[in-house]
Amino acid sequence: MSGLMQAGERKNMLHMAEVVPDSDNRNLQQFLTHSKWSAREVMDHVARETDELLGDSTEACLLIDESGFGKKGKKSVGVARQWLGRLGKVDNGQVAVYATLCNGERSALVDTRLYMPKEWIDDPQRCREAGVPAAEIRFRTKDQLAFEIIQHARSQGLKFGWVGADAGYGKSCEAFYNLTEMGETFFIDIPSAFSVYLSDPEPQLPVSKGVGRKPTHYKTGQKSQGACSLDGLKKTESWGAVRVRKTTRGHLKLRAWRRTVYVWDKQRDHALRVTLLVSENLDGTERKYTLTNAPQTQSLEQLVYAQRQRFWVERSFEDAKGRCGMADYQVQKWSAWHHHMALVMMAMLFMVEERLGQNEDYPLLSCADVENLLAKFLPRRDVGEAEMIRQLEESHKRRKQAIQSHTRIAKIREKASG
Repeated sequence: MSGLMQAGERKNMLHMAEVVPDSDNRNLQQFLTHSKWSAREVMDHVARETDELLGDSTEACLLIDESGFGKKGKKSVGVARQWLGRLGKVDNGQVAVYATLCNGERSALVDTRLYMPKEWIDDPQRCREAGVPAAEIRFRTKDQLAFEIIQHARSQGLKFGWVGADAGYGKSCEAFYNLTEMGETFFIDIPSAFSVYLSDPEPQLPVSKGVGRKPTHYKTGQKSQGACSLDGLKKTESWGAVRVRKTTRGHLKLRAWRRTVYVWDKQRDHALRVTLLVSENLDGTERKYTLTNAPQTQSLEQLVYAQRQRFWVERSFEDAKGRCGMADYQVQKWSAWHHHMALVMMAMLFMVEERLGQNEDYPLLSCADVENLLAKFLPRRDVGEAEMIRQLEESHKRRKQAIQSHTRIAKIREKASG
């Protein structure tokens, strides 16, 4: 934990060992990779303590989002060519689904699930070599991982009034039906062209003609429309101006519009009645489309506030990656990845505690401030002449071992091909 706060921009084991007194790279690596402590128990403990600070059955929300980490090679658990939002492209890397508990402008990570691409699940031997537990060698979509996280949060007693997620989870009707069945209030973003119905499509099975198979596919006489093409969006008088939250530049002001619509997955015997919520900047840019099953009695301002709380999950990722080394790990095994994430969550919890505890005297205290203060006042390895030489020799030793290893492998391959 001291290393995460002191190791600067690259928070890996080598840099930690260079600055933290009485630490050793090999011991740190053993603690992360081979030690038997339970990452799940630590994450759950962090979640419960975070709930004590931020949890509220009305004001708090559980925000679901994913994050990707670019990685080289093929041995890091779950690595594959896939979309990495952080890089904005398809590349080699790992992807995980995260949950953030948020209340107002305070938030902290409380859970994660590593996404295992199908190519990994189809290769059990590869999974075993990476230390994946037998129970985890089964394919699950990111949506399914998200639902597991939500169910687990409820089983732990975490308190939140609604679930929020971006359009990656709102590209189909699955999330809306599942969350409704779970009894959750949701604010899920959707693509602008997402199909909605202006009235209940009342799906029905076609009448059987008495011959052949009985109809099993539901039909409707209603036509759907893309959310962005609804007539009401073009009527400026139907939009309302709302103030969402305070920012460093004053209140965030938006234009917003809502109407009741229905969504249907063309498989179930019923559609869902929801509210389509659209908001944008006052100049008409950055429009966001969201579906929610929040009570119709909520004001437009309340709805937009909940919709725009997703801003804080991005801030949580920025702080976790920039201040707590979330993306700086250099591990390959399943347990090591989860151990690292558990420790990052613990560090994030500490920062939230400090910011709340010091709020009266330092209301603008940031995660960057906490990191800078800890880096200044935590015990730090004395880097004198002798220590500099020791670190230099240790670095050369590792480089020499790497060169020798590559040489041996090259000889083996040359011999095998010859």
